[in-house]
Amino acid sequence: MKIITKTIEKRSRGFTDIIDITHDVQNLVHASEVQNGQVLVFIPGSTAGITTIEYEPGLLQDLPELFEKIAPQNKRYHHDATWHDGNGYAHLRAALLGASLIVPIQNRQLVLGTWQQIVVVDFDNRPRSRRIVAQISGE
Repeated sequence: MKIITKTIEKRSRGFTDIIDITHDVQNLVHASEVQNGQVLVFIPGSTAGITTIEYEPGLLQDLPELFEKIAPQNKRYHHDATWHDGNGYAHLRAALLGASLIVPIQNRQLVLGTWQQIVVVDFDNRPRSRRIVAQISGE
């Protein structure tokens, strides 16, 4: 079995910025020449997460609104009292979303639904450079 590890670099605006990385991941899968297997997509850090959504204007508004209801920015968090960085909400949102995603590969293609894209959501309270790790495995 072949295992290939690559990275994707993205710049984010923070504050629940949603970045579509589907084409980046697909390009890595295609270049790997893995016919069938899986790709693990992982974001290092504790203030961003990875999931799939339909990357369209309505959901690009709905998802941040959902997280604002669950873990509002303007609430006091114990993390903020400890570190004084004001991003306690970002850590909680990232923990809920999760830091990784596994997508099957079939015939050198990601197995995703028609309206399903892979996205990174950066919850931090400032712009960031984000490194995403893609580990492709299979035959």
